[in-house]
Amino acid sequence: MAKVSVVILNWNGRHHLERYLPSVVKYTTGDAEVIVADNGSTDDSLAWLRITYPEAGVVRLDRNYGFAGGYNRALKEIGSKYYILLNSDVEVTEGWWQPLVACMDEEEDIAAAAPKLLSVERREEFEYAGAAGGFIDYLGYPFCRGRILSTVERDNGQYDERRDIFWGSGAALCCRADVYHSLGGLDEEFFAHMEEIDLQWRMQLAGWRIVVEPRSKVYHLGGGTLPASPQKVYLNHRNNLAMLMKCASPMQRMVVAIVRPLTDGIEAVVHLLTLHPERAWAVVRAWGSFIACHKRLMDKRKAILRKKKVTGIYPYSIVLRYLCGQRRFNNMM
Repeated sequence: MAKVSVVILNWNGRHHLERYLPSVVKYTTGDAEVIVADNGSTDDSLAWLRITYPEAGVVRLDRNYGFAGGYNRALKEIGSKYYILLNSDVEVTEGWWQPLVACMDEEEDIAAAAPKLLSVERREEFEYAGAAGGFIDYLGYPFCRGRILSTVERDNGQYDERRDIFWGSGAALCCRADVYHSLGGLDEEFFAHMEEIDLQWRMQLAGWRIVVEPRSKVYHLGGGTLPASPQKVYLNHRNNLAMLMKCASPMQRMVVAIVRPLTDGIEAVVHLLTLHPERAWAVVRAWGSFIACHKRLMDKRKAILRKKKVTGIYPYSIVLRYLCGQRRFNNMM
């Protein structure tokens, strides 16, 4: 049994496997294995994989369970000490996984470690989805070292020190298998989007740390800079509200309950004014779904283990900071 399993979730993604899997197989050596978890694909990706990379392990699922459900089911079949969740559109570099595992071996209170995430297409820039480590502001809006809202920085080595963060991107995330399972894994009701932030928030509440280890470097294609589909808008808003309901302190929840209807309402109006009524409706639907699930979310909140007060939340609004022209992470936290 390998110490580390690099698990790539695939759904009809042969085009990504063809482009990105070669680097993963080439540079994932030693006490690490590569496993493709297939979310019920209907293309020929598994046939291609069997012929081209027979050394890669495969976990077959009977249908598409989404990011959260797919990983939860696949990881139950894998017995390694560490999992590395890796998107199928990530290109890795030589020695990429060893620093992640090393820092977790050295510091036993680290539950998850993220690499530095750079853009495949603009290789000197950070990638939108995770950059050099993620945080959230008091209203629940995520941002990163190297990316504030739509402003993405060049990587000039300014964030090359290992440090504690609030969340690492699910595009490439190393975590302890026992911690993952003890906390119930990813919340499957999220399906996709925000589920990795929710899990890492719960990890911190249970007393664990999350770090970024920039000695590990990967390149991500991602989709953060692409126009948001109505479904993505819906899932991001609904899941963000659900995460806050589950994990935030009573004071933070109170502020969110007062301010977020206003800010999300403004966003919906902007979508209407820019001739995207389907995105405006997605915001409304997200709130409707969130309200309908209120009791179930409260039950989940009561079940969350809370050993530690989380302090890595930016105590102001990242949106106001951005509108005031402050668009770099340095000197924020």
